Amino acid sequence: MATSQASVMPARKALGETELLWMMAMLMALNAFGIDAILPALDALAADLSVSGNDRQFVIGVFLLTGGIGSLVPGALADRFGRRPVLLGAVAVYIVLSVLSALAPTYDALIAVRAAQGFFAAGIVALPPAIIRDRVGGDKMARMMSLIFVIFLMVPAIAPTIGEAILQFGSWRAIFAAMAVLGVVMGAWVYVRLPESLTEENRQPIAVRAIAANMGRALTQPSVAGYVIGSALVFGALFGFINSSQQLITQTFGAGDIFPLVFGICAGSMALASWSNSRIVERFGARRVSHTALFAFIGVSAVQVMFAFQPGEELWHFVPLMAINMALLGFIGSNFGAIAMNPFFAIAGAASSAHGFVRMTTAALLGGAIGYAYDGTARPLALALLASGLACLALVLWSEKGKLFGPSDAEMRGR
Repeated sequence: MATSQASVMPARKALGETELLWMMAMLMALNAFGIDAILPALDALAADLSVSGNDRQFVIGVFLLTGGIGSLVPGALADRFGRRPVLLGAVAVYIVLSVLSALAPTYDALIAVRAAQGFFAAGIVALPPAIIRDRVGGDKMARMMSLIFVIFLMVPAIAPTIGEAILQFGSWRAIFAAMAVLGVVMGAWVYVRLPESLTEENRQPIAVRAIAANMGRALTQPSVAGYVIGSALVFGALFGFINSSQQLITQTFGAGDIFPLVFGICAGSMALASWSNSRIVERFGARRVSHTALFAFIGVSAVQVMFAFQPGEELWHFVPLMAINMALLGFIGSNFGAIAMNPFFAIAGAASSAHGFVRMTTAALLGGAIGYAYDGTARPLALALLASGLACLALVLWSEKGKLFGPSDAEMRGR
């Protein structure tokens, strides 16, 4: 009788593409919330824990750095044991360490907890590209990653505002508590709805030699390496902005009262660009779109340098140019990532981890250096943006053997 009743019960609806996109985006956004929501509270945190000068930036920088180092771990585990259990473990650690961050008695203790949180929760960012790659590749993957970035970037755009709102009712510790609550919500969603996407034939052994070989393949292929390192450099400059944004807007331009709005405009421009990219990338191809955006990024960065070295640069000079460059990064990031992941279907987890390690550690170190070089002006940031764009172009030229603006997947299939 029980068997008969079970046979007529409706099957649970399979996870569709739209829900998958939202889930992957919100997982990545959970990590972003852990960075951006605390930005408006840095002054209060610094005062409460007796932190001076640019040292307050370490609460952001250490999370980014250890997150990059930690990216080496989840992909290899996910290639053996599956995406789902590793992802759930990463979310669980994020929750626990968010609570410990809220309870940290000293700044040194907070930095230690944040370092552990970045490392052990790295799978939240490292695994979504592998899960998407399990399903699709090429320009379609670039389109899906662009849509994920649209949703994901909504959170950095509004996270400082949420952090500011939380500060109206509680201390900076309440922001970390909010991170834990959001982690519980996301963990429940993944547990209930996400199926395993790794097939049996693609499971890889847990062996140091095999893992190293797979990651080595993912990083040493010349057609891929330039895109991975190049994106690390341009996003390092972006991390430099994130690290120093609170001081730039509050101290340099004297606009602390509208900091969440300014940060939201810049981050929102990336979301708009990612949505635009999702509409055009399958038609024009990831290479054409991202290469064009890279040249524009270099041009806008040169204008930023010009304004930064003029006496009395004003907020209305800085914000539009920064927003445009962040929008251009929306065309660069997901496309570079899809190009780099495309050759590695069978080892998508290891490839995603290896790429994430290089991108995040390089970007975090570069971003930390740029942020710590803050001297009361926007000059260090502007110079870093221009230098990173030029270096990225050189690396892409190397990967593409000097030939830019390659065809789309559709055009390649038609040949």
